[in-house]
Amino acid sequence: MIRMTKTFQTLQDLAACVGQEVAVSEWITITQEQVNLFAEATGDHQWIHVDVEKAKAGPFGGPIAHGFLTLSLVPRIFETAISVVESSMGVNYGLNRVRFMSPVPVGARVRGRLKLLASEPIANNGLQMTWEVTIELEGSPKPACVAESVARRYP
Repeated sequence: MIRMTKTFQTLQDLAACVGQEVAVSEWITITQEQVNLFAEATGDHQWIHVDVEKAKAGPFGGPIAHGFLTLSLVPRIFETAISVVESSMGVNYGLNRVRFMSPVPVGARVRGRLKLLASEPIANNGLQMTWEVTIELEGSPKPACVAESVARRYP
């Protein structure tokens, strides 16, 4: 598989991209195993996610991923889309806004588009960055999820 990671040398190089779409992640296939493991981890065993036979007769024609499973792919999206050579770590700081716009059927593929909305310096020579993360659903005109993610990166 060819990875299309966009590499930046420094955090300042990345911060210079405010207002731009910075990167697009690789495609991620959603499996029933992922959905089942997520249900176990969170206690959300709703039949639209985990009961394949019942879900086939349900409103989506089959099982769908949990919205929060889709959202939980944000770190993987960043990992496959962006690399900063002179950065030792990053942490999630929070979310300002999240919308689940389309259900994600099991077997579907999603990827993230990352637009840097803001970048501010923080303690220890770090940056706090606000990102618009659009999680696209392959073949769908509407995204699966749009979230405003706040992350902190350190050199």
